[in-house]
Amino acid sequence: LESEEFPETDEPVWILGRQHHLNTDKAKLLLDISARLWFTYRRKFSPIGGTGPSSDAGWGCMLRCGQMMLAQALICRHLGRDWQWEKHKKQPEEYHRILRCFLDRKDCCYSIHQMAQMGVGEGKSIGEWFGPNTVAQVLKKLALFDEWNSLAVYVSMDNTVVIEDIKKMCWSPPQSSSAAHSSAHVHRSALGRNKNTAGFCTGWKPLLLIIPLRLGINHINPVYIDAFKECFKMPQSLGALGGKPNNAYYFIGFLGNELIYLDPHTTQSFVDSEENGTVDDQSFHCQQAPHRMKIMNLDPSVALGFFCKEECDFDNWCSLVQKEILKQQSLRMFELVQKHPPHWPPFVPPTKPEVTTTGAELIESTDKLFELEEEFEILSV
Repeated sequence: LESEEFPETDEPVWILGRQHHLNTDKAKLLLDISARLWFTYRRKFSPIGGTGPSSDAGWGCMLRCGQMMLAQALICRHLGRDWQWEKHKKQPEEYHRILRCFLDRKDCCYSIHQMAQMGVGEGKSIGEWFGPNTVAQVLKKLALFDEWNSLAVYVSMDNTVVIEDIKKMCWSPPQSSSAAHSSAHVHRSALGRNKNTAGFCTGWKPLLLIIPLRLGINHINPVYIDAFKECFKMPQSLGALGGKPNNAYYFIGFLGNELIYLDPHTTQSFVDSEENGTVDDQSFHCQQAPHRMKIMNLDPSVALGFFCKEECDFDNWCSLVQKEILKQQSLRMFELVQKHPPHWPPFVPPTKPEVTTTGAELIESTDKLFELEEEFEILSV
């Protein structure tokens, strides 16, 4: 790993809630960064929607950043924040399963295919650039089809995070889109398959919290800088999506007044999983020193991400926000309130569309639902 790009300094480097010291553990810092899943432009995948683009070079950077943020949440969920990746080292099955969620194939839950097609419902044509808020909305919808992780994805509105709504969403019993579906699940667990699916246990659903923000008009307002940096120190941190107009980066930490980011703007060839389900993962980890940019050059449109695996992680996040973000009397970066604002429409936890949906953007997902029903029929013979 080339690391001479990091200056000699006593200042700590913060990466996704972990503090590193350059003068004593530079190697550990670089390992921590290279362990993050790195998603970039790819080429030579099957055309999106059958006739669309077979590369996302030039338009998919924010989608790739959204994938990186979500992948970090899944790593925390299954492997823990301190899991380390090493080249050629055998990794747990969950790791390969996480990676398979993001391969560039239409049947992978969080693939570029699924994201681009789900974006159609958000008013984005395939091949059009997404902003941070659009990518957050798309992840929220796709997560409804991901039964393995059964994440609750909350995207804040109007710079306001509502504690009551999040608790309602994370404690809500899992819904299924049809009777056939739920019995399919009962049969499948009776057969001992999928027993680790959190889908049908009640309990706290792991929370992916995304806060889209506008931190200024044309440039970031310096008043927000300390609060923005504070977010990378929180143990729940998943970093931030942002960058410059039409140029998205995944920000994972900071050193002084520079942000540290993973850059998706490299085009690599499509990689598929092997017969045995493992993925050749060399190209999914950035193995050189990461890029840095001055905070003041950041476009003001960003989205912060946080992951709360258990309710106590969320409660802890709330108290950190109270202490660090809400201490500003004016121009707070965002608001955290206990109760749902009375003038807002009522909060309804998102639910999976019915199987009968014919919206083009859901076609691939409904195919998956029918596969499940076939499985159910076979099982009930």
